[in-house]
Amino acid sequence: MATEIERKFLLREDAWRACAIARTLLRQGYLANNERCSVRVRVAGGDVGWLSVKAMTPGLARAEYEYPVPLAEANAMLDALCARPFVEKWRHLVPWGAHTWEIDEFLGDNAGLVVAEVELAHVAEVPRWPPWIGREVTEDVRFYNFSLAVRPWASFREDFLRESAEGGSSAPDHDAGAPERPPRCPPR
Repeated sequence: MATEIERKFLLREDAWRACAIARTLLRQGYLANNERCSVRVRVAGGDVGWLSVKAMTPGLARAEYEYPVPLAEANAMLDALCARPFVEKWRHLVPWGAHTWEIDEFLGDNAGLVVAEVELAHVAEVPRWPPWIGREVTEDVRFYNFSLAVRPWASFREDFLRESAEGGSSAPDHDAGAPERPPRCPPR
């Protein structure tokens, strides 16, 4: 069984853009969403699409299975079988410390939402925190892609920002895991 271990964060600033080394346009749709799993079709550039099955387990770790699909078939599934709206986003790759952060800049019904994800080797791993990382939303199901397909950012943005202002922020301690916090991109 494949297990994905990742943490998700909102961003406090755009300084990450100067550190991005690549970006890819992703388009994905959902064939199924139920209380146990989601089944996603994704096209992300290149000549192949992906079919993914993800457990609906909230938190850092969850089962994930991914299979390559011929690009024409992935596009056909997106167009004929997936619920609308699609989740569309630019994925930027940003190396920081020992990790490459994935910064997702959402489009369409989720425009304005930017989420950073970092994949970890184990649940207790603490990455080097970039200074542009803000509030952690790993446990907030509203920020899972399958949720954004059904209830886009625009539908809960104002409520979320009000909740955040009233309840504070759960941003990580940027000094944990790093003796110093460089103001610029670390060497590659």
